[in-house]
Amino acid sequence: MTVIEERPAPSAAPPPRRTNGLWALLRNSWRQLTSMRTALVLLFLLAIAAIPGSVFPQRGVNAERVTQYYQQHPDLAPVLERLGGFEVYASPWFASIYLLLFTSLIGCVVPRLIDHVRALRMAPPDAPKRLERLPQHAADLTRADAPAEVARSLAAGLRRRRFRTKVREHEDGVWTVSAEKGFLKETGNLLFHFSLLAVLIGVGFGHWYGWHANRLLVGGPDQGFCNTLTQYDDSTLGPRVHPADLPNFCLRLTDFDATFQSTGQPKTFLATVQLTQDNGPAETRRFTVNDPLRLGDANVYLLGHGYAPVLKFTDRYGVAQTKVVPFLPIDGMQTSEGVAQFPDVNIDPKTDKRDPTLQMGFEGRYLPTSPTDGSATSAFPAENNPMLYLTAYRGDLGLDVGTPGSVYSLDQGQLATGELKNVSGTRPHALKLGDTWTLDDGTKLEFVGTREFATLSIRHDPAQGLLLVGAVVGLLGLMLSLAGHRRRVWFRVRPDADLPGPAAAGGGSVVTAGGLPRTDYPGFPEEFKALVKAAEEGTP
Repeated sequence: MTVIEERPAPSAAPPPRRTNGLWALLRNSWRQLTSMRTALVLLFLLAIAAIPGSVFPQRGVNAERVTQYYQQHPDLAPVLERLGGFEVYASPWFASIYLLLFTSLIGCVVPRLIDHVRALRMAPPDAPKRLERLPQHAADLTRADAPAEVARSLAAGLRRRRFRTKVREHEDGVWTVSAEKGFLKETGNLLFHFSLLAVLIGVGFGHWYGWHANRLLVGGPDQGFCNTLTQYDDSTLGPRVHPADLPNFCLRLTDFDATFQSTGQPKTFLATVQLTQDNGPAETRRFTVNDPLRLGDANVYLLGHGYAPVLKFTDRYGVAQTKVVPFLPIDGMQTSEGVAQFPDVNIDPKTDKRDPTLQMGFEGRYLPTSPTDGSATSAFPAENNPMLYLTAYRGDLGLDVGTPGSVYSLDQGQLATGELKNVSGTRPHALKLGDTWTLDDGTKLEFVGTREFATLSIRHDPAQGLLLVGAVVGLLGLMLSLAGHRRRVWFRVRPDADLPGPAAAGGGSVVTAGGLPRTDYPGFPEEFKALVKAAEEGTP
């Protein structure tokens, strides 16, 4: 009789695990963002994104150069403005890279820190069974001492060489010594990355709670200013800073000493100011380009230097007005351009009304040292032969329409429509110091003299100390990461009755050694040989 064995039907395969597609996408995206490769790519992108900030003038550092760039590149400047080229470090695209790098570093460094702390607390691993398979190994080293004494002696010698050691006893009287060294490399890596995080936090904190402003300060008792937003040429406050939080101080430029090399390159700039803080007594302070004026809650930096012609205009009714007009340098020899506008002139004394078609504007160029060949650029930045070239315009200056405009150029729209007309001819009129120019309607313009001005940047950054500490710690961490080398060394000590040794121990010991560099370390073979020689000779 045939017996048919019934076998149970195979169990059905388990249903496939259903995963949430959105969750999987977020998890994989987070893993990619927090990888070291992504952090390096973002750091590289941040460096590239910072390049425009060093190529194009930045409004927060020197607004005058932004104005000059507009004059020199009228077509390109508006495009750069829309792209944030003049405020690179405050642009949305720079901030996005900055935040992504910050997030990537946190997600990358924190797990590494946890693993590093865990590795520091763990004992070195036990010796592998086949030490001869390691990159560095040595066998059949004989010692006359017992295995336990040899193992303890080896451990003591390794500790004197700053190795972390662990001695273990095994069956059959075998002892192993595990040693590890080079944790400073990972410590340096972590210090460097955490210092980079500190720098990023400092930059963000400084943006939130810091402020900066620029001021072109002309010398003279009538040209001082106090630390209020209305008296700055431009200013930027952090989101957490209120105008009432600004420190109370006033500055007045009393003297400016500039020296130049024979080639015209600036040699020294020294500004002397009269300072008043918190309505206290005035004091005289001096500062230079590399030595800012430090006021506790603000630092005053000296950025540039130039000249402001003093012009006296006498209208057709004999009323005189004097203005100090800064001219902005356009080259290294202090060739400067600017505008003098006199809107409140030619007022009829009988009616006390102003005719807007009789306003006066003068546009031109100032040369501190006029060359003998008659060229339109200065030959030297110091005032050796000052000359002022001006073109006179009469008409409506366009200042009453309420549209903000530049104080360093005339309204081009008024010139294009004919509301403002040239009344001096095709060539600019040349004026030396003390010269008077009589125009076609009898009005006069006198070149009285010049005053020097200083371009100042006033800044408050509450995170300066954090940035300094971050930079120093980052440099220290980088040095440690480059100098440290992770490596492990093992010794296996077994008894051998055939070797001469203490009678109580039953003979001597045979030592086998092996070494493994955890990082690329060209000097490890020599170090391992020195350790093996010391182990064989019984020296520390």
